[in-house]
Amino acid sequence: MHVTTYPDAAAFLQQTQPALEAGGAADSLMLGMCLRLTRYPERIETPPCFKTVSDDQGLVLAAVMTPPFQVVVSGPRGDLDAAARVLAAELLAERWHVPGVQGPAEVAALVAARLAEASGRRPRLERREHLYELRAVCIPVPAHGRLRVAGEPDAALIARWWYGSSHAAFGQADAAESDRVARRCIADGDVYVWDVGRPVSQAVKTGPTPRGISIGRVYTPPEERGRGYATACVGELSRLLLAQGRDYCTLFVEAANIAAQRIVQLKARLRH
Repeated sequence: MHVTTYPDAAAFLQQTQPALEAGGAADSLMLGMCLRLTRYPERIETPPCFKTVSDDQGLVLAAVMTPPFQVVVSGPRGDLDAAARVLAAELLAERWHVPGVQGPAEVAALVAARLAEASGRRPRLERREHLYELRAVCIPVPAHGRLRVAGEPDAALIARWWYGSSHAAFGQADAAESDRVARRCIADGDVYVWDVGRPVSQAVKTGPTPRGISIGRVYTPPEERGRGYATACVGELSRLLLAQGRDYCTLFVEAANIAAQRIVQLKARLRH
């Protein structure tokens, strides 16, 4: 096994993109991240980490980390346990601070275990998510309300919702960071709201790849919940993105979030 370190996302993708595209929805997070880094290099505040572990037959394990966030891993094939040991040793030798590991369950668990083993810590599962792959929306267009792109007049509201979605997902959030990221995503045209005369729910398109795109940051404020607004927002945004030529939309849903799972399981035709 040998490790290769790459100077940037473009160089990393030259070696990994075919395997990541072959992985489909499962590897869409890593692929979308890297494509975005190549598109907006000026937004990189801290140098990312790009590494692969290979054997004589080729790529075994890929890893990307954009500090201060978790390392994202993908394991296309081969001896993943051995590759995880090699990757863990490399990250520790270079003194990378790894706050966590994210990726397909088997690969992420192996890398987390080897990092913990090498550093004398104990791994802990903090969050389990289901990945849904949506290829067709089978509900009718809602009769009440409409999907629209969020604009500058919505920025203050979206920043508050961004804070709320971060706090709901991770138990903590930063108001200034939420405001900065929300405004940037609005400027990029990535934020959509469900509008019933006022915005009542949001969803964000992110991580476009050659075949798919992800939907995230789905959020409805507490006072507007229970009325189907998130379902309408996700359903119509999915319909729009598929009509634009995407093969599929991906949605990451926390395993414990029963309401969110019902949105995608009952309202759309999905592959889980």
